[in-house]
Amino acid sequence: MSRVGKKPIPLPPGVQVQIEGNRITVKGPKGELSHELPSVIQVEQVDGTLVVKRTNDERFARAQHGLQRTLIANMVKGVSEGYEKVLELIGVGYRAQMEGKTLVLQVGYSHPVRIEPMPGITLAVDQDPQTRTTLIIVRGIDKQAVGQQAAIIRSVRPPDPYKGKGLRYRGEVIRLKPGKQQAGKGKK
Repeated sequence: MSRVGKKPIPLPPGVQVQIEGNRITVKGPKGELSHELPSVIQVEQVDGTLVVKRTNDERFARAQHGLQRTLIANMVKGVSEGYEKVLELIGVGYRAQMEGKTLVLQVGYSHPVRIEPMPGITLAVDQDPQTRTTLIIVRGIDKQAVGQQAAIIRSVRPPDPYKGKGLRYRGEVIRLKPGKQQAGKGKK
């Protein structure tokens, strides 16, 4: 039995779940998400919690059990609290600003890079008062879409392995390579 799959999912107040065959719809204060379940997985609502069960013990059913439970738990958290990813923009002369809903990045290219948010995603630009770095905040109710949008923004200018300049996730540790001078010191 899957350890993750057998844990019940608590439903916070204000979250409603609708189960119709293999389709589950979760509504909450932040929005609504729906997901199609495989036929080997069943979901039951038992006094304030959701219980995910599998119909048999075949390999595919065992593999899907924990995955589907996690996806449903992510939906419940998304419609109640929402998800957020923060990116840091590090580099002299690098700028980010909002033009309406569009994010405009100036990160060392000859032109500004414009990024339109995916449906259901909101973007914001802020500044960290302690480190004075520019922050790009990606918010939404779908965990996968928030991560995808953050990855698209990061791919515009990934962190440089020598100086660390570029876009990185908050808390991401970049291992810097030594330059030519440092690399050659050990050899003679």
